[in-house]
Amino acid sequence: MAPLVQSEGLIQIDLTPRKPVAKPGWLKARAPVGETFHALKKLARDLNLHTVCESAHCPNIGECWNQKTATFMMLGNLCTRRCGFCAVPKGRPEPIDQDEPRRVAYAVAQLGLAHAVITSVNRDDDNLGGARAFVGVIEEIRSQAPGCQIEVLTPDFQGVPEARRMVVDARPEILNHNIETVPRLYRVAKSGGRYERSLEFLRAAKAESAAHAKGAIVTKTGIIVGMGEEMHELLGVFRDLADRKVDILTVGQYLRPSRDHLPMSRFYTPDEFAFLKHEALQMGFRHVESGPLVRSSYHAHEQAQSTGLA
Repeated sequence: MAPLVQSEGLIQIDLTPRKPVAKPGWLKARAPVGETFHALKKLARDLNLHTVCESAHCPNIGECWNQKTATFMMLGNLCTRRCGFCAVPKGRPEPIDQDEPRRVAYAVAQLGLAHAVITSVNRDDDNLGGARAFVGVIEEIRSQAPGCQIEVLTPDFQGVPEARRMVVDARPEILNHNIETVPRLYRVAKSGGRYERSLEFLRAAKAESAAHAKGAIVTKTGIIVGMGEEMHELLGVFRDLADRKVDILTVGQYLRPSRDHLPMSRFYTPDEFAFLKHEALQMGFRHVESGPLVRSSYHAHEQAQSTGLA
């Protein structure tokens, strides 16, 4: 596990060969098997849909899919950014598929989901087109699966206000945008992202939705730990998010997808995750999901129910 080192203001990766460290027992996940798992996988293939569960190598795929919970990923399977932690393939994407929102909604209806989570790759080539796809899938799910709560996990749309407002005005029950890491590591971990831009996205989404007759929508964000950040940096990010009135926070362990990705600094212990949850709740978050295997959409339905916000 090669650590990150900082020299003269630059973030560098120490490439010194190191002895592999076995994963601790608390990071063991169930193997993806079962009838429901294979049925959901076939449905996604038949409809030519992508799931972030597969593309991002999520460790919870077996548990979630067997509970008929999946996070559909729109706008193709190629991301225009090269974030150092992310397993989603990078490259030049195909044109946006205008029929995709209908097919995603059909899958949601076929699965009988009570809470649907929809995300996408970054489409820096067409921010407004990406935002329109989110609006389209929200409208389609409301038409094909009435009563289903909708959570969208969006990119930052490069800070384009019109794109953000389009999604906010579509009124998903939960609007999620992940902060991912601490400001110091953005250059190596979240390529193309900007810490202040993500904070402004979350602040503006809350403020703009609050002006609606139905009131503010629920906002949510997530961070992964173990990439070289310090505890005081994490708590500083938590405070920044709390100041933007973010409702739900998820905290999970970074697991290096391959040798081509950002090295992992260390494993956090269950006690440290419990400490982070306690500190975040003290800052005013309505719900905090913090643990080694936690990802953005892990127990998403339960998160919404526990807050009473969605």
